[in-house]
Parts: sequence; structure tokens; C-alpha cells
Amino acid sequence: MQKDQLLTRRRALLAGVVSLGAAGVAAVFAPGIGYRAAPAPPPAAGARAARRPLKPSEYRLRPLTGYGPPHTPRGGTPVRREPLLRVPGHGRAVVLSFDDGPDPRYTPHILDILARYEVRAMFFVCGEMVAHQRDLVARMTDEGHVVGNHTWSHPLLTRLRSGRIRSEMERTSDVVEQACGERPEWFRAPYGAWNRATFRIGAELGMEPLAWTVDTLDWTEPGTRTIVGRVEDGAAPGVVVLSHDAGGDRSQSVRALRAYLPGLLDSGYHVTVPRRQYV
Repeated sequence: MQKDQLLTRRRALLAGVVSLGAAGVAAVFAPGIGYRAAPAPPPAAGARAARRPLKPSEYRLRPLTGYGPPHTPRGGTPVRREPLLRVPGHGRAVVLSFDDGPDPRYTPHILDILARYEVRAMFFVCGEMVAHQRDLVARMTDEGHVVGNHTWSHPLLTRLRSGRIRSEMERTSDVVEQACGERPEWFRAPYGAWNRATFRIGAELGMEPLAWTVDTLDWTEPGTRTIVGRVEDGAAPGVVVLSHDAGGDRSQSVRALRAYLPGLLDSGYHVTVPRRQYV
């Protein structure tokens, strides 16, 4: 599949997910599980974001299975029932994460900004993109960033059979290992759509599920100032910030990172990456 076709299909699918009402989301994802209506649309491009904590998109953050303690096979990765949303520990730690890349138009600029301030981030990559940009994935690892698994072609996993879910994840882990010599230890479901099979297969492949706490909604291209405001309003100890380095025009995301990162650091936040807790 060509990259232009991938981006077009991805935009169309994401637009469909976002436009669904509460009943539509429940019908597509998990019949019988209630969802509230989607949040109000973000401010218009260039508008100053309201100074209040950003409420994350529920359809993205709420897992599709019941909450409860993870099942941990002996010597294996826990099979969780919900994705991790925050970074445990003390202090003013913040995790910056970027999805859908790598993209040669925007990822290098993001890496340059992170290098300038000597901070590390997480990149949840799509195998289909890695296949064309292995050098960027190698650079991520060389510069201390964490490379996570975001599936091969960014599908809605809850619509797929287990075999296809495994293929999407496993192929991506394989190509990441070929690019940088390490298999991903973290994964993120496209659109934040999780189910039991997703958690189980991710654990079988040695990966922990990580979602996010602050959604910049930068994929809507709301304007650089709006993205900056969402990060500043949502910043708190332990949060995981979601942005994108691919999947469309991400120039606003690059400019926003350049603006908010020094402010986070000046405010005493420590930009870091999570550590795996092995059993």
C-alpha cells in the first residue's frame, strides 16, 4: 500500500470514529458497554485554548473490557484489562509521545528539538512507515528515545480477528527490530480502541499497553497556539501527552513542541520515558 493511500484511509477511518455518537461507538466497539457522547469540538485554528484541564476523549481512553488486576503468566508480561495511562513515581515527570510515524517531513524536526533540550520521548511507529524510514527509527534508538508498536497499517483492531491483530503487531515488532536491533516493549492501539485480544496478544509479544492522559488533538490541525495551550493546561506529574509526527500535515505539531517544551522544563517538569517493571 502506498503511503498516500495509507494516509487517506487513515483520515477517513478516524473521521468516522470521531463522528460516531454514543450509540454508534458502543455498537462498533463493544455492544452493551455504555459510552457518553463525544466531547465538544476543539477551538478554531489559531484560537487561544481555554485555561482549564483538557478532558481526554473517552472513546480513546476507556478500555473495552472490565477493570481489574492483570493476569500475569509466570515469567511473562502481564495481560492487562486496561491500558496504562500515567507514569508511576514521584516528582514532576511528564512523558511526550508521538504516533503514526516515522515521517521524513516532520519526525526529523521533532528529533532535532528533543535533542536540543536533551530530553527523551516515545514514538509509537507504524510498521508500514518504518519499512520506508528505518534510518529514522535507528536514530530514535541511538538518541535514547523509546520506540513503541502502533501496528503495521493503523487499523481499527476491534474489527479484526485475533490472527490479523497478531500479524499487525508482530510484523511491526519484526521491522523495528531489523531497524534498530531491539523489539518494542510498549504498544498503543490505533484510535485507542482496545479489547481482550489486543491486551493478550500484546502481552504474548512482550509488550505493555500505554495510552495517554492529555490528548492534544493535533491531528485536527487546530492551530499551534491551541496545541500549546492543551499541553500547558494538561501538564501534571505523571501525565502522558499524545501528539503525532505523521498521518497528515504535522507542521503545527512541530511548531507547538518548539514552543511548549522549554516552558515545561522552565516550570520544573522532567520530560522522561517510562521504565518497564518486569515480573
